[in-house]
Amino acid sequence: MGASYELIKSYNVGKIIINSYEDNELEKKLKNVYHFNKNTLKINNYTFYFLNTANRDENEDSLIIYTKLNNYKFLFMGDASVNNEEYLLNTYNLNNIDFLKVGHHGSNTSSSKKFIDAIKPNNSLISVGKNNFYGHPSKEILNNLKNSNIYRTDINGGIEIVLYNKKYQVKTCAS
Repeated sequence: MGASYELIKSYNVGKIIINSYEDNELEKKLKNVYHFNKNTLKINNYTFYFLNTANRDENEDSLIIYTKLNNYKFLFMGDASVNNEEYLLNTYNLNNIDFLKVGHHGSNTSSSKKFIDAIKPNNSLISVGKNNFYGHPSKEILNNLKNSNIYRTDINGGIEIVLYNKKYQVKTCAS
């Protein structure tokens, strides 16, 4: 959320979809905010599944989104914690994820070994600031993700995934 203004300036943003939790100060300033509390969203031929739309706590209720694009499985974990991961494992059949947006910037409050071993991500993307105050991502989480290709915004800069019919390419600012 912290980079929202910069993203909106850089891209043509039509709507911002956030969880159903009460707006924080930053969200109140953003235009075109759409509070989403349904389970699916269809865009063209693609369906996005919102696996967590509760309304209790801002981080716990980050939108967790699953979708399939060109037969590649994507799972975006927002700031979800191990509590959310346990819920997902007990509720959904998530495995062999092609692209995982790692939860909570690689904090040790998310991406448990149990969860990562169950979903088996091929590629893990960590959105994290360089030399951040919190020390994210944690070494423990990087170890949990060691069987996947790890891309980090603090090292790789922007990360772009280009999908083709039978293959994909990950492009970074560093490549």
